[in-house]
Amino acid sequence: MRIERLRSFLTRDGARPRVLVAIDADGLTGWGECYSHGPDRALPPLLEHLALQIAGHDATRVEFLVHKLLQQARFPPGALGLAAISAIDHALWDLSAKALGVPVFRLLGGTVRDRVQVYCGVYGEAEPERLAERMAALRARFGLAAFKLHPFPLDPATHPWREALRAAASRAERLRALCPDQELAFDAHARLFEPSQAVQLGRALAPIDPLFLEEPIRPEHVPAWAAIKAQLPCPLATGECLYSRFEFLRLVAAGGCDIVQPDICAVGGLTEMRRIAAITEAHYVAIAPHNPMGPLATAVNLHFCLSQPHFKILEYRLPEEAPWVADPYLPEDGHLLPRPDRPGWGVEIDEAALARLGYVHWERRLPVRPDGSTGYV
Repeated sequence: MRIERLRSFLTRDGARPRVLVAIDADGLTGWGECYSHGPDRALPPLLEHLALQIAGHDATRVEFLVHKLLQQARFPPGALGLAAISAIDHALWDLSAKALGVPVFRLLGGTVRDRVQVYCGVYGEAEPERLAERMAALRARFGLAAFKLHPFPLDPATHPWREALRAAASRAERLRALCPDQELAFDAHARLFEPSQAVQLGRALAPIDPLFLEEPIRPEHVPAWAAIKAQLPCPLATGECLYSRFEFLRLVAAGGCDIVQPDICAVGGLTEMRRIAAITEAHYVAIAPHNPMGPLATAVNLHFCLSQPHFKILEYRLPEEAPWVADPYLPEDGHLLPRPDRPGWGVEIDEAALARLGYVHWERRLPVRPDGSTGYV
């Protein structure tokens, strides 16, 4: 099953850009998705370069080809390199399963669960009543019972910390009163710099028993995470800004978190994701994949989650503005179900929709402090 060509597509999912990859071999096409929140336009030429290194090879030799791409780079690939390799890896797994006429999860040893629980992010609202209304609507429509939101109704970059902290605790209490039986997670998006503030935030949220507190500070200095976790009365989650199994090994070996959140579109694909999972399982750390991308990425994640014993919950984004996946996975009773009768990832890609939609530019807005300096987001 020889690789004939690689094609890349710059497209969109509503206001967010997406970069998809197709690999053609023996009349079949495998599909993958890059992590693509910038700089997206750098990915197609990089994919073109990587395509030269796998052309003519057997597409079913996934481990060999991914390892070859990593070795060919010589130096460890950065965010763009791993995003491109991730999509290639996805496409090779899709091709391998389609060649055998089975879902990808069959190649991973089958399923260890019948369905995968998901949670949705609910952002853009500060008032608890509005948030509760949105969550109630999603629950009525899809049975969703778990959600993630920003912890800060007042931006800590522009307000005194004591005020931002007090407002966060007050809103969390009001949310819990409005939503007594829903799981609530909080993502601070690395807005904080001082570990002591992360501890204060976790303690302020702990009384409502959150599902987890995600990424209060940047992930680079592992000892700081170990110190935070040791003082927190609620679960601590991180991992979307980490890449290889070596980085995750340092984190979990130091006791730096309760839940890891690797991104299957950023770490190098399903192949590397499985290695990360094996390491974290051996350290009794649950895995809850980061998944802010499109419905193809959700399909890839679903197959991974179905096969992982220590899986906790999957981030999910509604695919209502991504018509290029003709048959996306939609939650039923708050869960995604496998499609055992459909080969590969179990979804069909509409290339005409990809061409019709086109690309959209998007970039993050950095918070600006009162003194004119910028902060992380």
